[in-house]
Amino acid sequence: MAKLQKVKTAVVGCGVISEIYLKNMTSAFEILDVVGCCDIIKERMEKRSNQFNVKQMSIEEILSDKSIELVLNITDPVNHHKVSTQVLNAGKNLYSEKPIDISIEAARELVQLADKQGVLYGNAPDTFMGQAIQTARFYLDSGLIGDITSVTAVLNRDAGFLAEAYPFTALPGGGIGLDVGVYYVTAMLSVLGPVKQVAGYVTTREPERTHYFPGKEDFGEKFRLQAENLVAGSFEFASGVYGNLMFNSCSIFPEKPQIVVYGTQGILYMPDPNQFGGEVKVILRGQAEPIALPATHAFSENSRGIGPAELAWSLRLGRKPRTSKEMAFHGLELLLGLYKSCETKQFYQMTSTFQRPNPVPRGYVMGPSEASLAV
Repeated sequence: MAKLQKVKTAVVGCGVISEIYLKNMTSAFEILDVVGCCDIIKERMEKRSNQFNVKQMSIEEILSDKSIELVLNITDPVNHHKVSTQVLNAGKNLYSEKPIDISIEAARELVQLADKQGVLYGNAPDTFMGQAIQTARFYLDSGLIGDITSVTAVLNRDAGFLAEAYPFTALPGGGIGLDVGVYYVTAMLSVLGPVKQVAGYVTTREPERTHYFPGKEDFGEKFRLQAENLVAGSFEFASGVYGNLMFNSCSIFPEKPQIVVYGTQGILYMPDPNQFGGEVKVILRGQAEPIALPATHAFSENSRGIGPAELAWSLRLGRKPRTSKEMAFHGLELLLGLYKSCETKQFYQMTSTFQRPNPVPRGYVMGPSEASLAV
């Protein structure tokens, strides 16, 4: 039997989200061999290096190391384009955190560059490969609720609190649409396929704010929200299904996330698409209350890192990754298309499309979950 040829991987960006990525990538996925990490803030790089026993490296060292085949870009959104461009120009396979970029034009440049270089380019979110969304897709594809006619997605948050706790959420790319709404959009796209046209409203309500955490050095100082905090939209899928969304960060915590799929024979409820697990429920014609459906897939825990791992398996098996750059670009265009629709007061016609990713094979709830990525 041939020995598994692991994919040597390096991580650029050692912020908060890097911890769960590195934890899973160094312990849960046999296909990955994480050999280095990099960050412009030395202390963060040192912390992750010591925590996970990976080498501290500069971006130049990562890009010049011919043994490194895959680079994970988990920098802040405003730095995605610069780092992703460097990685792709070096001829390395890339997996990037969401969003793929913060403008349609910049994202299109990255997609075209990856095609030119002939490398694989995957993008977060990868939560759609988790147990909940894959279970929902299985039942929807089976026809459980009949013909799908519409879908709705709703999310509430508090932008003021988030700006204090996570300052990047007040910057471009950190708003409720591009930072969190993208999970909802990706879940819907992965299940229902591409969208034809969108219309919507996007605004930043009360952009002038005051820091109100007493224990912070900037307490009492003024600052400005530079990211959207209220997004409403409607869209039409190529299949004819209608969709709508409401992402409201001018509200409260806790989040009450919701994706509801309506069909001719029932209604299916998906759990939080920012998580990997959760109950999938359904009401069928003749029923009065929803019932929970049995889970059909693995990865119910926080499995961030499944995206890079699946891309690594795709590299070894010569296939297209499920977290395709085309779907990521389409999701970004949908969200930013809402901006353009709001500006023009017209429907925005989508210019991109993608192939719906293959479902993750089911039947691996017990045993080695990674096996489902290798087939």
